[in-house]
Amino acid sequence: MLSDIIAPDARLETIATGLTITEGTVWHPRDNYLVFSDLGTGKVYRWSEADGLSILRTPSNITNGNTIDRQGRIISCEHATNCVSRFEADPRHVKVLASTYQGVAFNSPNDVIVDSQDRIWFTDPDYGRTSPRVGIIRPLDLPYKGVFRLDPDGSITLVASDFIQPNGLCLTPDERHLLVNDTTRSHVRRFTVKADGSLEDGEVLATITGDGVGKPDGMKVDTAGRIYTTGPGGIHVLTPEGGFIGVIKTPANTRNFCFGNADYRTMYFAMDEAIARVQLRVTGVAPLQEA
Repeated sequence: MLSDIIAPDARLETIATGLTITEGTVWHPRDNYLVFSDLGTGKVYRWSEADGLSILRTPSNITNGNTIDRQGRIISCEHATNCVSRFEADPRHVKVLASTYQGVAFNSPNDVIVDSQDRIWFTDPDYGRTSPRVGIIRPLDLPYKGVFRLDPDGSITLVASDFIQPNGLCLTPDERHLLVNDTTRSHVRRFTVKADGSLEDGEVLATITGDGVGKPDGMKVDTAGRIYTTGPGGIHVLTPEGGFIGVIKTPANTRNFCFGNADYRTMYFAMDEAIARVQLRVTGVAPLQEA
């Protein structure tokens, strides 16, 4: 039941306004602050309870998705430069980790995660090349929109290419399955992650439909394996096997969200021009950190 996820009387609290196209929410587990992107202004922000809102990076090369690696560094997807980059220990230095596959430029990396083996997984739709609101119009170089794995040795592997627009992605808590949204098809797909990092299966676990604005974009799981994805009307909550539980309704189009705070029982929403949060009754999966 949805009441097991969020209290019926839970209230949405707005914590930041005056934004344009918010995306890429992730909670920094070591330093306790929220990271998010504003694609419309080309900035990456941080927000904390103690310090409020501040700019973390500008210009951001129209950064979209963000994640935190096991060393506490921010990894980002840049639409304007079609690359995956990383904030180094010196925050003045941003390192490009990947920008091409077999010598051909990526479309526009969109969402990104890191697993327990320090492998980086990211999606590569074409939004940053086809939409002037969130990118720079330019021709596509790759003939497909793929899902990629970047290994610690720097090697890049195309793990799936049969998407129209791959978008949000996450691993199940045991890392046995990779979940990927196909925004155009409104699909949540589930792949089995093999020992060598390759994928198999790729079944459609759920089709996200409903009333209101929103599409499958950002996606997360909680510690019980329940799946959360943006969709019409807000955040759609699914069982681990893709059964529909309910919708956490949001008052504006929500492209992304994350779990946060020390206990990972607060959900932060990227809602077009604002960032909001709500308390939950469940615990989200936190980015893994080195001991």
